[in-house]
Amino acid sequence: MEIINWTSILESLLFAAGDEGLTIKQIADVLEVNELEANEIIEDLKQEYEGNSNRGIILIQLAGTYQLATKKENADYLKKLIDSPHTATLSQAALETLAIIAYKQPITRAEIEEIRGVKSERPLHTLMAKALIKEVGRAEGAGRAYLYGTTKEFLDYFGLKSLAELPKLPEKVEDEFIQEEADLFFEKFQETLNS
Repeated sequence: MEIINWTSILESLLFAAGDEGLTIKQIADVLEVNELEANEIIEDLKQEYEGNSNRGIILIQLAGTYQLATKKENADYLKKLIDSPHTATLSQAALETLAIIAYKQPITRAEIEEIRGVKSERPLHTLMAKALIKEVGRAEGAGRAYLYGTTKEFLDYFGLKSLAELPKLPEKVEDEFIQEEADLFFEKFQETLNS
């Protein structure tokens, strides 16, 4: 009989959840255990992190959710990483998110996620850290979600005078053509970032 490594599974879940974290109920539901057992697994993982000074992350609880966080002692190095926005290229997820914002702004995170079909919190954080996008207001209605738009730095970075200079999107095309065009667009976008 195979032994299940619950702390390993929990670590993977928390990593995948990112900044949103997971509630005790979500953890219990996914692991198919009761909340008391889930608490024990959480405590085991927390002890593993605290018991090993060589680890760079810790398990924290914020606003009813559990999430992985970096150790405070490493803050200076993390700041250097964030302060050098052009050292790393943008991921495919960040490129997709940036293209959606550029063409659809102002736009909420929920609208971006609806277009992409996946969560977009991390790409949004990356783009804001690189000053390519910013919060430009709040949506009307319940929740008043943040609206995102591109920045002057975005225009400067891509050598544009205004958003009107963005390449035009085709109006009606076949799905296969859309995928080819998207791939070409992201390739050119990535080349621009790397140059």
